[in-house]
Amino acid sequence: MEEKIIHSALSPNPKQQSGRQAAEEQGKQSKAPIGLIIAGVVFLILIIVGTVLLLRADNATTGRIRDVFIIFMALESLVLGVAMIILIVQLATLINLLQNEIKPIINSTNETVNTLRGTVTFLSDNLSEPVIRLNTFLAGFKQFVDVLTPQRRKSR
Repeated sequence: MEEKIIHSALSPNPKQQSGRQAAEEQGKQSKAPIGLIIAGVVFLILIIVGTVLLLRADNATTGRIRDVFIIFMALESLVLGVAMIILIVQLATLINLLQNEIKPIINSTNETVNTLRGTVTFLSDNLSEPVIRLNTFLAGFKQFVDVLTPQRRKSR
């Protein structure tokens, strides 16, 4: 008996474990924005340092960096153009999928629902209503029989 008490005192409570897991997840979530803020500040400092160094550099160095930057921007616009073409092709594929594959499925589903609606109406008219009428008649007949036959009261 004492072993059970000691074991239960030493074993962690499930509520405590879920609380710990929630605290760990919250810690992970709070670390992400802090990391992004630090990365943003470091990036801003690098831009400021680069600008100051470019202002102090001679014209030849500034011209070379400008040329490299122009080449970089041209490559970036090329990549963005390719990405836009891929997005347009994907959008056309999605529209084709919606028109040619999803629309027939929706039409078939509507037909199935309409058929099911007719089946339910048929069953209601031909099965449920006669059973309800029969039960109503039998309940009335039972009341009639109960009125005609005297009931014996239980003696205490």
